[in-house]
Amino acid sequence: MVGSIAIKLVWLAHGEGLALPRQQTPGSAGLDLMAALGPDEVIEITPGGVAMIPTGFAIALPLGYEAQIRPRSGLAARHGVTVLNSPGTVDPDYRGEVKVMLINHGSAPFAVRRGERIAQMVVAPVSQVVFEEVEGLDETERGMGGHGSTGR
Repeated sequence: MVGSIAIKLVWLAHGEGLALPRQQTPGSAGLDLMAALGPDEVIEITPGGVAMIPTGFAIALPLGYEAQIRPRSGLAARHGVTVLNSPGTVDPDYRGEVKVMLINHGSAPFAVRRGERIAQMVVAPVSQVVFEEVEGLDETERGMGGHGSTGR
């Protein structure tokens, strides 16, 4: 294990009682996120439809880190459901509720219920970037070759 970082988390009223996001195995990169819906609440996402699903918590990431909200491969493979703005980014200065924007690319409606694992969150370091304007760039073998230029 590379190491761990502490992330402060506060539950919102509709998220209380859900399990903390966690990595399901010691080798998992992503922490599973659950839907924080009411006990009898169901959000149905029709084919082609989009829904914003609450997780019921807010976090405070340390400076120099981001949280990426990514699809769960099982939902994508079995139901065609994925994260629309994948990966979504939670910045270290954001203090609102973490939400997941799901889209249904499948052929059948998809029902989301409380406690269902809907996405995964990967916490990663980020660089602070400063651009340096120059007159030209150094030459490389690839040069200005774009999409598909490195072969099949």
